[in-house]
Amino acid sequence: MTNNSDHGGTVFASARSLGIAPNELLDFSASINPLGPAPGVREAVCSSFEKVLHYPDRESFELRRALADVHRVGIDNLVVANGSTELIYLLPRLLPGTRGLIIAPAFSEYTQALNRAGWQTGHLLLSPDDGFALSLEKLAERLAEGFDLLFLCNPANPTGTLLPAAMIEEILRLCRRAGTFLVLDEAFMDFCEEASAKGLIAESGGGIVLRSMTKFYAIPGLRLGYAVGHPDIIGSCVESLEPWSVNTPAQVAGVASLASDGYRERTLGYVSAEREALGRGLAALPGLKPFPATANYLLVEMRSDLTAAELRSRLLEKRILIRDCANFEGLDSRFFRIAVRTTEENRRLLVALAEVLGE
Repeated sequence: MTNNSDHGGTVFASARSLGIAPNELLDFSASINPLGPAPGVREAVCSSFEKVLHYPDRESFELRRALADVHRVGIDNLVVANGSTELIYLLPRLLPGTRGLIIAPAFSEYTQALNRAGWQTGHLLLSPDDGFALSLEKLAERLAEGFDLLFLCNPANPTGTLLPAAMIEEILRLCRRAGTFLVLDEAFMDFCEEASAKGLIAESGGGIVLRSMTKFYAIPGLRLGYAVGHPDIIGSCVESLEPWSVNTPAQVAGVASLASDGYRERTLGYVSAEREALGRGLAALPGLKPFPATANYLLVEMRSDLTAAELRSRLLEKRILIRDCANFEGLDSRFFRIAVRTTEENRRLLVALAEVLGE
């Protein structure tokens, strides 16, 4: 079982440790849309209760149809799952091969999924010294070592760096040449949709795009994700997924989220403004270096005597939770990640950080 400390969003366990209610804890460790679920989602989920007498639609047809309209792909290019993590664990069991390469720092579940499937795991470590830039030359050298699968997150988690679609196209070409299947995790791509490679991958049999609805649409408790790919690989995923893994309220919430007028535009404007303001506030504090980002979170490097674990502990005393990034492959005790939240919540975090760093 994966340790909860390996992830953000441990608000319930952290609240129990303090003896407080979860709503008394300000959670910056999970990168969820600060505007909350889209208007109409609550009503749609509540109205779906009468449907719990029936098994969920195994094909998630209505949601796939809505996603196909949004992304302008065929319905057969889509498979819906119980969060994109379900697909991360499925693919190493589904695909032929024994060796996986991960571009790191990266989500820990890539390694967990490969290990559980009995794969050998390698990492291409990116450096904070050059802003976590990815060298195509170095990637080609690693792929030439003989990897069957490549995990790449774009925009990257936790670094926030974004690779343009043209670079993803080149990476796909390198993978094809090396005989490597590309798993492109676009869990946070809703915040920068213009860079998505979904159309390219949908036409290719050499990769798959993973997407999440929990981050941008703020429904992590419902567990909802999907993948975009060529119908052949999508069909294999459909056949291999456990039946009824996506419950009816989650499917209904997904459809309602996509149908909400203006929600996407409001989110993009709000998050962009708050991310810039939060980044400026962090940079103004002594000993902190925030990295540029394109989604709804910021990676921060500490240049003080404190470690990220110590900072997390002191902020927790103030009922604020951040993500210590020391257990990310390629990072160390100097790094932490914070979500972009509301104006008032971000201000509260900056005040608390100033107090702790000034002690």
